[in-house]
Amino acid sequence: MRKYICTLCDWVYDPAVGDPDGGIAPGTAFEDIPDDWSCPVCGATKDDFEVHKG
Repeated sequence: MRKYICTLCDWVYDPAVGDPDGGIAPGTAFEDIPDDWSCPVCGATKDDFEVHKG
């Protein structure tokens, strides 16, 4: 599964880790995260993320 990076604060969503504090379980693909989820660091929306190239 691909990682995604927030274009506003550079936080990386890693599907292997998920976002437990945000209710996203480890193993959840970015595409499967609910549309109303937001970056846990800066509050950006899913639209502010892009595929992480690293």
